[in-house]
Amino acid sequence: MVNLLRLPRRFIAQTSGYAMTETMMIAPLLIVLCGTLVETTLMMFQWNQTVKALQVGARRAAVSTPLTDISALTSYDSAVGQGDPVPMPGSSGTPRSVSCGAGADPCDTDALARLMNGSGLTGIQDIAPFIGPENIRVTYQESGLGYVGRPFGPVLTVTLEVRNLAFDLLLIDDLVPVNIPAHPVAITSEDLSDCEGTCS
Repeated sequence: MVNLLRLPRRFIAQTSGYAMTETMMIAPLLIVLCGTLVETTLMMFQWNQTVKALQVGARRAAVSTPLTDISALTSYDSAVGQGDPVPMPGSSGTPRSVSCGAGADPCDTDALARLMNGSGLTGIQDIAPFIGPENIRVTYQESGLGYVGRPFGPVLTVTLEVRNLAFDLLLIDDLVPVNIPAHPVAITSEDLSDCEGTCS
């Protein structure tokens, strides 16, 4: 006859399934941990690629023909003459700026293409191919440097940033899309001209 009081003791004393039970408890945690490490690594890699691409793009934009009309930044009141120092920005309260690209007026298509693919030099997409022209925003802002009538354009602060660009991850972006921070990169412009054989 089976003693019902001994069954729980025998069940508790049985050790043949411990390893499987522990594995079933720990395995999901390990999978989540490994998945988190992979996703975080991909996220940091793409963010770093984006920052490096923006640095290259800002450098290229600082020595290239502007991607939009900047005439609003080169008009001064009648008291400022040719060759005079550029008035300090913000004489009206804030520095004037002009933007094009994502979230602003469209940029010049050819100039943006040169910025993206480099046209013989390193471009934004050479470093971060997942950045599209629709994700780039370029801003030209008064810097208060240079003089009125400077050849090849005024000295401006050129800022590049990304907009509406999501991380391309393995799993998380399908569940909850996460955008790459704008991370603006600013640089002081030099000669705002591509020249293309016209410079002497």
